Amino acid sequence: MGLTADSLPVFPWDRLEPLKTQAAAHPAGLIDLSVGTPVDPVPEVMQEALRTASDTPGYPAVAGTAELRQAVVDHYARRRRVPDLPLEAVLPTIGSKEAVALLPALLGFGSGDVVIHPTVAYPTYDVGAKLAGAATLLADSPEDLAGRDIKGRVLVWLNSPSNPTGRVMSAGRLANWVSWARQRGAIVAADECYAGLAWEEPWASDGVPSLLDRRVTGGRLDGLVALYSLSKQSNAAGYRAAFLAGDPVLVDQMRQLRRHIGLMMPAPIQAAMIAALADDAAVAAQRRTYQRRRLQLLAALTGAGYLVEGSEAGLYLWFTTPGAQDGWRTVADLASLGILAAPGEFYGTAGQAYCRMALTASDAAVAEAAARLAGA
Repeated sequence: MGLTADSLPVFPWDRLEPLKTQAAAHPAGLIDLSVGTPVDPVPEVMQEALRTASDTPGYPAVAGTAELRQAVVDHYARRRRVPDLPLEAVLPTIGSKEAVALLPALLGFGSGDVVIHPTVAYPTYDVGAKLAGAATLLADSPEDLAGRDIKGRVLVWLNSPSNPTGRVMSAGRLANWVSWARQRGAIVAADECYAGLAWEEPWASDGVPSLLDRRVTGGRLDGLVALYSLSKQSNAAGYRAAFLAGDPVLVDQMRQLRRHIGLMMPAPIQAAMIAALADDAAVAAQRRTYQRRRLQLLAALTGAGYLVEGSEAGLYLWFTTPGAQDGWRTVADLASLGILAAPGEFYGTAGQAYCRMALTASDAAVAEAAARLAGA
């Protein structure tokens, strides 16, 4: 039987529509903090690069231009402590979500194989396993798998900083997973899309460790793939500008399959990515904007009696109530204030008592949300 939409979970945000309607009925209007979609302007250098490259009638290469791949290599060396990536270790993707969803299938996973992901996790890791016909197993550390008889090929998803919890994995924790995987011939994929948004120490000063960091890899890229997106650092969600990097053998396998599918990043977007990856000043400015909004929402949530956990990096606050009430009930409570958050259950049953609130709203909307929480 082929894959059908009925074999996949209901799209999470469709289930949130009734509460969105309730929140929108608030006399002062809806403040939607349920989805991390950027609202600030795309950096001017990206816009200008897009305009300049708009007259590109030919087909782009699936592998991306050498200039784009070099920009990614330079980004890793300058910002991620990964100084030695070869150009053939880089591949552009049309946003990071399609890469997450297609990665197991592009790596040849199928029936009898296993995709491991965190207990509280971005839903698309599970969707990708289902698309490939693989089984899913939940684990937050190799120790969680002690005694398990895992058969077939194995793909381990790591997510640091985590969506939704905002927790960061140290280089040591990442290295433990790499060691476990290499002993078993498994592949490790790391979703690092929020790595540029660290708020708490030591990550704010030292940076979020990458799966491709030498402290993690031991100087070998085999079996490792990391994903990154410009949606967060450069407000470029509408550009679908992302890339993966890692083991050149795995990257080439995916490149070859993507050629058959026709997954080519448009040439103007590639030009915009090159400009954005070199513009550290715009990234820093956007980070300051999110930091300001985060501090305001964090103070408002804690002042209203909510308990914020994790949230040390990324675009979200992960919170619960002192009595750990069901997250859907908390979402309903907030909807009565005209504020829409996402229930933690979207990210697995382990998130049942939690909610996720995004920092991606205008300064005015964040100030209004804080005022409503203070007056509740």
